[in-house]
Order: sequence, then structure tokens, then C-alpha cells
Amino acid sequence: MKHDAPNSLQARDVKFHLHPSTNLDQHEVNGPHVFNRGEGIYVYDDDGKQYIEGLAGLWCASLGFSEKRLVKAATRQLDTLPFYHNFAHKAVEPSIELAEYLVEHAPVPMSKVFFANSGSEANDTVVKLVWYYNNIVGRPQKKKIISRRGAYHGITVAAASLTGLQYAHTAFDLPIANIIHTDCPHHYHFAQEGESEADFAKRLAANLEQLIETEGPDTIAAFIAEPLQGAGGVIVPPKGYFAAIRPILDRHDILFIADEVITGFFRTGDRFATETYGLKPDMISMAKAMSAAYQPIGGVMVSEKIYQALVEGSRKYGMFGHGFTYSGHPVPTAVALETQRIYDDMKIGDHVKAVSKRFQRRLHALADHPLVGEARGLGLIGAVELVADKAARRNFEPGRKVGPRVMALASDHGLIVRALVNDTLAFCPPLIINDQQIDDMFDRFGRALDDMAAELKAG
Repeated sequence: MKHDAPNSLQARDVKFHLHPSTNLDQHEVNGPHVFNRGEGIYVYDDDGKQYIEGLAGLWCASLGFSEKRLVKAATRQLDTLPFYHNFAHKAVEPSIELAEYLVEHAPVPMSKVFFANSGSEANDTVVKLVWYYNNIVGRPQKKKIISRRGAYHGITVAAASLTGLQYAHTAFDLPIANIIHTDCPHHYHFAQEGESEADFAKRLAANLEQLIETEGPDTIAAFIAEPLQGAGGVIVPPKGYFAAIRPILDRHDILFIADEVITGFFRTGDRFATETYGLKPDMISMAKAMSAAYQPIGGVMVSEKIYQALVEGSRKYGMFGHGFTYSGHPVPTAVALETQRIYDDMKIGDHVKAVSKRFQRRLHALADHPLVGEARGLGLIGAVELVADKAARRNFEPGRKVGPRVMALASDHGLIVRALVNDTLAFCPPLIINDQQIDDMFDRFGRALDDMAAELKAG
């Protein structure tokens, strides 16, 4: 293996690099898979092998891996003003222009944009703003934030607490106080026998209200939700779910935060999935495709109601005491602004709506495969969940690692997908993918599934 060679990239990586979201014990044995070039929807490893990047990196490389306009936008800004901050009334032109663009194109009326450097930082900011808001408006006891089991909202301390996945909590002393979780809206696994999607949605809404009543409505500050759950398994909400929840939030004066970190910027065909599902959030967190992943950036859009409370906070306490050195950094904001212009020039929403028909047709056809329990998705995002027993909807034992094995087999066929919980394999290709490439992607995945079936049959 390459990492056995003492001066190889792989060996140096194992020796010096602590990897995120990686099995560290296995990494010492296997070493890294090194990539060094990208072109369109493809990436190439250090052996020159081509792969379809079926997850757009980490749900984010929406314009693929060779968009020269974004390279030029970054270079122009680096040549002009490579860094300046936005603290203490300072400002840089790209952050002003990007904030203006985002507010003017928000799916519901929004007032201001706060810039962060990632989706995790954006959702950490959301937590702080929710708590600050309720302190300023005189409700210091109204602090609990309800998330959902199976949700993914990031991995920093507060964001990982919002995340409803066990690996984000185990041995990290999380979740922190004032973060609680309600039902995962996955009809396939959690509906009662014969329960329709509409009835399932009503039951989950009733459970949410019961949780609010049990905790005390005067203690519940906010409810946060991805319009469509991403890293928790690409869970599409049941019909009527958000429509059933919204009146409950209004009745108890609970803020609604839409986490659009994965779903924002045309992943569903609309600029935001807030439009797709007709949501009315008080705040929207975003990142990933905001800059097509060419620079790290995230943000939070806040309503006028929230903003006016922040202004009142400065009247009481002076400086708004939140922000990062790189909030609104001129290079990421310049790249993100150019990304929005490219989306507009390409009419990317129309493109996604056109090619997603083929994507969803090929995705859902996989439900006929003997290993697939459910195929689910929307727009250019989808997943298949592998099961040991289709009739019983019974997953494989986790120790068998069937999902990770299929991920490895897909890699053998030149396709990168991601294994999630319950042996779910996720697809989220660059938005620029075309019909022929969609067929190629699913053909490669089909071969990986057949390889897995053959392995299981052979015992």
C-alpha cells in the first residue's frame, strides 16, 4: 500500500493529519485516498483514475470542479483586497453586495445577513441569536430549541447538539442544555401500520405539541428543521408535515429556523427549499452551494423582527458581541456573489427542474433491486436505503457495514457516493450534471449494488 512508502503523501498524511469524520483506527491501517484534480462533475485521484462525484464533495460543489469564473473572482479579489474585516463599522464591498443580493432574493421577507464560515458556524449563530433575542424581549426563561432526531445541523458544540445523530454526541458530553429533540419524520420506518403520510404528519405534529406542553410553552424558544433532512439519510417530509407544524409554532410564539445549508441554492430546483415547501421561517441558515464550495462561507438571514431585537440589544448593552475574524471575508463573499451570478446566467433552477426528472426516475427505479428497501429524494438529491428484509423493512446489522461496502464498490466503478446511517447511500451530484451523466452515475451504482448482492449470496 502507498502509505507503507515512508515519504509518500499517504504516509505523511497518516503521520501528521487528524481527519474529520473518519474512523481514525482504520485510517492508520488504510491511509487516505488522495485526489488532485477536478473537471466538471469528475474528480481524479493520484493514480489518474476518474470518478463521478455523486455527492458534489460534501453536498456543496454545485458547479463542479472547474468553474473558471469562480477562480477569476477569487483572483481578482486577492489582487485587490485579500483581507479586511467587518468589525466596528468597517465593511468590504463584496460582503455588502452579497448581503444585498441574498436579502433581495430571499424566499420570504428578510432584513439582514450575518456571515459565517460554515454551516456549523451559521447554526451556532442561530442558537446564540435565539437566546439573545429572548433575553432582549424580556423572556429569559424561553430558551429551549427543539430539533429532530435524525437531523444534521453541524458539528460545533451548539450545532452538534442540534444534530440528532448519536455519533455527534457520544463521548463529547453533548447535547448541551436547552436543546431537545422530537420525532424524525421518516414515514418508511416510523409510520404505524396502514398510516398514511398525512396521518403520520398529524401524529408527529401532535407529538410536537405534547412535547411543548410538557416542557412548558413559556420555555420553548425555537424549532429548527431542514426542509429535507440531508446527512441524516435524505429524509423527505411526509405530505402536510410543515403545514401541520406551523400553527403550533405560531400558537406558542416559537421561532422557526429553516436550515438550508444543504437544500439552499437550487438543490430542489427552487433557490431555497423554503419555497419548495412553502415555509415561513424567522431565520434561514445557509452555506455549501452558497459559494459552490470554491471558498468556505456560511450565513444566517434574519427577519426584521429579529433584527430590531438585536438593535435594541445594542441600545441596552452596546456592541453586538458576536462575530468571527473572517465573517464576510472579501474573497469568499466575492466568490459567493459570482456564484449567484452564474446561477442566474445559467438559469440553473430551470436546468435542475429539467434533469431532476431523469434523476428521480433512475433513483426510484432502484427500489426494485433486492437490496433496496426505499429510494427517496427530491430535485437533485436522493438516497437508497439497503435492507436485509424488504417486507419487514429490517436493516442489516450495523456491524456488517453493508452501506460502507457498497460505497467502496461504487468507488471501484468510478463513482463516489456517501454511506449514511442505516446503510443509506446518498446522491447529491453537482447541479451542472446532464441526463447522460445521470444515467452513467446510476449505471455505475447499479453495478456496485449487484456486486454487493453477489457477495452476500456467496456468504
